[in-house]
Amino acid sequence: MNIEYKTFKNKEVTVTYDPRKCELSGTCSKELSDVFSDSIIPWVNLENTETEKIIKQIKKCPSGALKFRLREKATY
Repeated sequence: MNIEYKTFKNKEVTVTYDPRKCELSGTCSKELSDVFSDSIIPWVNLENTETEKIIKQIKKCPSGALKFRLREKATY
């Protein structure tokens, strides 16, 4: 069975989730439930808080299943 990465984006950040690495510790949903949910689909909503809080929480991911990349801002 091929389980694929999930990608979530907002204007500032792209978040990837690798379900093969996830330990299901619940750290993300317990500590930042405005963004990470264990009962709502989609379970990641990057619009619910500031990017800095999202990044701080992702850095706490014990398995490394969550990663982030800041998006480049368009210049006109």
